[in-house]
Amino acid sequence: MFRDVELPDDKSVILGVIDVKSNYVEHPRLVADRLVQVGQFVGKDRLMAGTDCGFGTFIRWSLVDPGVMWLKMGSLVEGAEIASGEL
Repeated sequence: MFRDVELPDDKSVILGVIDVKSNYVEHPRLVADRLVQVGQFVGKDRLMAGTDCGFGTFIRWSLVDPGVMWLKMGSLVEGAEIASGEL
């Protein structure tokens, strides 16, 4: 989308790079690749890593084990650091 539509100067993007409905932990390299792909178009300073939704998708119940949530967030941080160095 960002190849065809220019992001307004006063806007930023929070890119959902972590799936909150799966116990699969994304590799930091995968997170970084996703961020770099978008960051090439919107710029490093206007891009933030995020989840594709909240982990509390259902009231008082989550599909993802709390321990896995922390692993996913660690992967998000590590991937964002990798992407930041590449952009």
